[in-house]
Amino acid sequence: MKTEIQPQESTRVEAFKMWMSSPQPMVTLMKTLDVTRLVKVSRRTGMKFNMLLCWCIGKAASGIRELYLLPVEGKLFRYDRLAVNVIVENSKGGISTCDVPFTDDLSQFNQQYLQLTKQAAESCMNLEREDCMIIGTTAMPQTELDGIVNQYSGIFNNPFLAWGRYRQSWFKTTLPVSFQFHHVQMDGGHAARFLEGVQQAIHQLKG
Repeated sequence: MKTEIQPQESTRVEAFKMWMSSPQPMVTLMKTLDVTRLVKVSRRTGMKFNMLLCWCIGKAASGIRELYLLPVEGKLFRYDRLAVNVIVENSKGGISTCDVPFTDDLSQFNQQYLQLTKQAAESCMNLEREDCMIIGTTAMPQTELDGIVNQYSGIFNNPFLAWGRYRQSWFKTTLPVSFQFHHVQMDGGHAARFLEGVQQAIHQLKG
C-alpha cells in the first residue's frame, strides 16, 4: 500500500528541505560485489543468475526502512511492500519492464520472476505495480562495465541498480554494480549499508 506522509513524520525531514527542489538530487555509488556464491548456486540449481541477484537486492532492501520511502513531485510517500523491476527484451525487439513483488521465499520469487518476465516479453507490455515501492534494475551482460550513471534530473526518483557481465578469475567471480538513489530518500551511509546487505545476502544464499 502507498501512503503519503509528512516529511516530519520520517527521519528524512532535513534531507527533504535540502534536496527536494534540487535540479540534480540523485547520487550514485559503485561497488564490486563478490558473486562467486551466486554463480555456484545458479549452476547447481538451474536458477537464473539475474533472478538470484534481484532476490538478494530485495532481501537487503527489506531491512532498510528508507528504501520504503519515495519522494515524488514535492511529496513523500511510504510503501509497505517492495518489488524489484526487471527489464526484458520483448518479442518485437524492444524492451519491456515488469515489477516482481519481493518475498523472503526464494522459490516463490523465482516462480513470479519467470512468469512475469515471460509475460512482459511476449506481450510487449510493461507490468507495473502501483502498490509496491519499486527498486529498478537493469542488466547488460553483453559486455563488462565498470559503472553506469542514469538520469540525474529527478524525473525518475526510484532507487536503481545496474550491472554488466560478471568477471571470472581462478578463485573468484566479481560484478561491478552501480546504485543510484534520491538524496531525499537516503544518505550515503544508508546506501552503503544496503550494498553491504546485498553482499551479505549473496554470501548467505542457500542452494
